This record gives sequence, structure tokens and C-alpha cells, in this order.
Amino acid sequence: MAKRKDDERKIVAENRKARFNYAIDGTIEAGLVLMGSEVKSLRTGKATIAESYAFAKDGELFLVNANIPEYAQANRFGHEPKRLRKILVRKNEANKLSIAIQREGMTLIPLRLYFTPKGIAKIELGIAKGKKLHDKRESEKKRDWGREKGRLMRARG
Repeated sequence: MAKRKDDERKIVAENRKARFNYAIDGTIEAGLVLMGSEVKSLRTGKATIAESYAFAKDGELFLVNANIPEYAQANRFGHEPKRLRKILVRKNEANKLSIAIQREGMTLIPLRLYFTPKGIAKIELGIAKGKKLHDKRESEKKRDWGREKGRLMRARG
């Protein structure tokens, strides 16, 4: 049996509420421009991406509001925890994503921040549209029904 792709990744931070608050149309894997102290801090696993998003400016993508705490042993060579971070994607992908963000009312939401088996920090971005309150209720009903159905199936044998 083949290993799943997620098994070989070391997930540092995950935005678990994103799939509840947004309708995710597609995902894209991208790299991040990080300082050395940021990478060290990520390896401790204390980063948060719950309130962050990405935006396009001059054909480049930037990650805003992602919190990577300061690395204690970095002394004066540390970094600012909530600084703007450049997202590394191909130029045509960046153009396509920036057009989708501007025209269609979509947003780029980080779903996961992880290390590949080679030790490279990557981010998984979701192209998302915000859900209305009734959509959130509908997804909650589906999730509850899935749980109930699983309980009933286990009870029947």
C-alpha cells in the first residue's frame, strides 16, 4: 500500500476553521520567503495562520498576518512575528490568482503550513469565497448527520 502524501509532511500550522468559514474552490502549493530565525521557530511548531490571508501586489503574492513567534536563541538577528512574507509561485499562476481575487470576489486563504520531506517550508493556499450564515448552518447539519449515520451503522453491526 502506498503512503499518502500527507504522511510524509510535517504539518506546522493548520487553519481548521477555513473550510467552515469559506467555500474552497481549489488549492495551490507554494513556497515562502523566510528568514533563518523564522525557519527555526517553525520547527518548534508554534506558528498560527488562522487569521491570515494572501493578497496580490505588482504581480507578486504576499502573506499577511501569519504569526511566526520569535525564536528565543536568535538574539538581535530575530524577526518580526507578523511581518509580510512573500509567497513563491510561478508568474503565470500569480497573475491568474490575482485576477481571480480582484474580479471574482475570491480570497486566498492559507490552509496548511508544513515542511516537505526535504525540509522545505511550504504553504497550501485555498482559493475561497466566504460562506453566508445559512451555508455554514447547512455544512454543520451535514457534518452532524455524517456523525449520526456513522453511529447508527456501528450500532447495527
